[in-house]
Amino acid sequence: MLVAAPAFPAHAAEDADALYANRADLASARRAAAIWQAGIDRNPRDFTAAWKRARAGYWLGGHESTSDAKDASYEAGMAAARAAIAAMPDKPEGHFWLAANMGGYAENHGIRGGLKYRGTIRDELEKVLAMDPGFLQGSADRALGRWYFRVPGLFGGSKQKSEEHLRRALAYNPRSIVTRLFLAETLEAEDRVDDARSELQQIAALPVDPDWAPEDTEFKAQARAMLARLTASK
Repeated sequence: MLVAAPAFPAHAAEDADALYANRADLASARRAAAIWQAGIDRNPRDFTAAWKRARAGYWLGGHESTSDAKDASYEAGMAAARAAIAAMPDKPEGHFWLAANMGGYAENHGIRGGLKYRGTIRDELEKVLAMDPGFLQGSADRALGRWYFRVPGLFGGSKQKSEEHLRRALAYNPRSIVTRLFLAETLEAEDRVDDARSELQQIAALPVDPDWAPEDTEFKAQARAMLARLTASK
């Protein structure tokens, strides 16, 4: 007697990590996110599925074409990050990706709309620093550097603190393209244009990190555009 095979979603046999490695193709990133979301739906305490779903939410939120779609991606990322925190509160992944998705949501809504998350973002990143300051090669310091850069001084922002955190992040990975780009933006805001230009010139010589190739490729393009602008304004 033949027994019918159990019914699985069409994407169940797909490798979510392999799909996400091809995240420059948003359809591939969405399929990976769906697999991880299905893992959370089956088991809300699936820590790995939760933090990876949160990471995917951040990437997708940064690349959706409409504001509503961006919000939906970041909100799904926040929900997944909270699930990761509930499953393993002493691990940095959930805290970091919660802060990242909140930061993306905040940027999508501008200063006024994003201020409601400013305290939580900083708190979550400081938790990551307390747990593992070298997590993702200093990513919490880099994100805090960006927080201090983006938040108005009236609400706690500080270009000096931004630079301090970004330089700490570079101590973990001096070849980080995104950290040097963020540092260049902070330096320009401090009217240190020559120093900013130097950071951008270093980025031009840096190789793309294979694990972060889609992100690094985009940041290199931003650095080239910024360098061209600063050079033209000399």
